[in-house]
Amino acid sequence: MIFGTETEYGISTPTHPTLSPIITSTHAVVAFSQGQGARWDFSAEHPLRDSRGFDLKRYRTVPVVDPNALNIANVVLENGGRFYVDHAHPEYSSPETTNPYQALVYDAAGDHILRTAVERVAAFTSRNHSILDHHDPCPPLKIYKNNVDGKGASYGSHENYLYHRTTDFDTLAQALIPFFVARQIICGAGRVGKGEHGETPGYQISQRADYIEQEISLETTLNRGIINTRDEPHARTTTYGRLHVINGDATMAHHSTLLKLGMTGLIIDAIEAGTDFRDLQLANPVAEFRNVSYDLTLTHPLTLVDGRHLTALEILAEYHNRVTPDHLIHPLWHTIMTDLKTGGWQACANRLDWCAKYALITSYLNRGLTITDPKIQLIDLQYSDIDPAKSLYHALVRNHRMETIAPEAEILAAATNPPEDTRAYFRGKLIHHIPHLIDAANWEAVTVFGHTIPMPEVTTHTKQQTDPLLDLLPDNIPAFIATLNNNGMVN
Repeated sequence: MIFGTETEYGISTPTHPTLSPIITSTHAVVAFSQGQGARWDFSAEHPLRDSRGFDLKRYRTVPVVDPNALNIANVVLENGGRFYVDHAHPEYSSPETTNPYQALVYDAAGDHILRTAVERVAAFTSRNHSILDHHDPCPPLKIYKNNVDGKGASYGSHENYLYHRTTDFDTLAQALIPFFVARQIICGAGRVGKGEHGETPGYQISQRADYIEQEISLETTLNRGIINTRDEPHARTTTYGRLHVINGDATMAHHSTLLKLGMTGLIIDAIEAGTDFRDLQLANPVAEFRNVSYDLTLTHPLTLVDGRHLTALEILAEYHNRVTPDHLIHPLWHTIMTDLKTGGWQACANRLDWCAKYALITSYLNRGLTITDPKIQLIDLQYSDIDPAKSLYHALVRNHRMETIAPEAEILAAATNPPEDTRAYFRGKLIHHIPHLIDAANWEAVTVFGHTIPMPEVTTHTKQQTDPLLDLLPDNIPAFIATLNNNGMVN
């Protein structure tokens, strides 16, 4: 299993609230890279190719931001990931990883990268200088790891899982739909307000639930489906497919992120091994997505196609019983389910985002505030602030009221060092050593000094395989190029 995440961060300029987020996001990406990152090569991307066997590119309706419109706003990172502007948001894509713990670490590393970008923007502004030509200096930025702007818009926190092309996509989709509906009780981020505009007072488990409109869809910005059908594996197309999951929340809590990725990975493994989940199909999964999110008691009975009724916890227990146990995810999954069942959300306020946020909100409700009070809405927003000095999530961690899993030092190191057991290692090290010689790069290839190095397999070009070659950099470029050619590593 190969894992990866993509996070579109919320961005604002409190002192200039009408400033275009496309401009501010571009400031963030360009200030972070300061012209040192490699140009992203879009030639291998097919966002409108559908896993059901067709391509909608001739009907393109999804807005695309030209990466060259405001300067370089799309760069490859030293950790092998990607940082760019997408749909008026700064977006971080983590490098390819081989296990959910590693994926958690590199997902959290994105927060460090965004914080660095904010600091570098501020440094330019302090000198009354703009890194963007023909634009004023950027005002102070605020970055949030959330999924809603409170004005009706939602932006994504996507997960990616590589699976074998021999796996039937419809079987994969139908087996996962009930799980995705139910899993939000573990990996929801929590949200004040119900409805796309938050027009109905209340608190719910998921930030994305109100924006899920179909069971299956190719779209990611409208008509969103529980299952997304984009067929863009970023690997050998004849061998692999990539499940692009758009229904999840951006999570701060380590347990929420780890289980979001780990549970899904175990279930995909089980599906590929032939495990049957057809008896768990829901009668109306789109409606149940909201029903589960709105039910803080976790007792809502979901109606199955066969007429049975199971709660989200009971559905998750069925999945848990049918996957192959591992040493980390399976026991942790069981512990969280048990705690939610016996103690409700209060029992997991030290591990899960939606529970921790609701605990904070409840403390204010008990003092007489109503759920519609602006202070409650501010709690919702401040929880997801990535600035440790302002973030309520980070305050909980400092006060030992939120458990973490990955050490902060390991997360910080992941912001600048690539995973050692995937092709991200070679990509990231090239960015570190010779960014000025890289003509273009993407997930599947890097072009160095006119020589394209294809990497269709994710678990090649690892540290073990490429360190002897990388030892030639940056001092001996001719020998590096000659070795690439001699070893048949270039097209």
